[in-house]
Amino acid sequence: MLAYENSEYVRQDICTTCWTQEGDGAPSRKGFISTWQGTYEAPPPAPPEAIQKDNAEGLLRKLVETGDARWREASYILAVMLERKRVLKVKEQIKEAEGRVFVYEMSQSGDVFTIPDPNLKMEELEQVQIEVATLLEHGLPVEGKPWPPAPEEPTGEADVEASGDTGDTPESAEDAEAPEPETTPAAEQVA
Repeated sequence: MLAYENSEYVRQDICTTCWTQEGDGAPSRKGFISTWQGTYEAPPPAPPEAIQKDNAEGLLRKLVETGDARWREASYILAVMLERKRVLKVKEQIKEAEGRVFVYEMSQSGDVFTIPDPNLKMEELEQVQIEVATLLEHGLPVEGKPWPPAPEEPTGEADVEASGDTGDTPESAEDAEAPEPETTPAAEQVA
């Protein structure tokens, strides 16, 4: 209900039960303007961030602490991701004989990281992104264990049912394709 009271507009949300009890007299109230009925739908929950800031930040710290050249590309990608999320800020860019080095500062803590630019090429980028996603999911390799870990395969009937594959109807890619519609030349369609 919308009313004008004490020199201002006032909105009142009234439940259906209360409206049936008191709503009949509303239009005769002083300052009454309008009523309407609607259904409230709660907004959907915010989707989880694809890259958790805490995980990416912690992983970057670990990669920098190792000092291993193997993680140079992954460190750079993580730093760029955190820069886009405004967790890191570029404080300085140093050009050396080996290439550029970025000096990043952590926005909240003031910690400083130096990350060399690995000069990634577009064809290398996808592999590095896969490596970063694997690092975020599984962490750094542990000595004596294979890395990246092998994907887990379904082991029981419950896993097969959860995947939606019951094995009753074998489908191949050819079976799943829809037949192409027949086309008729424009001249035949007019006739």
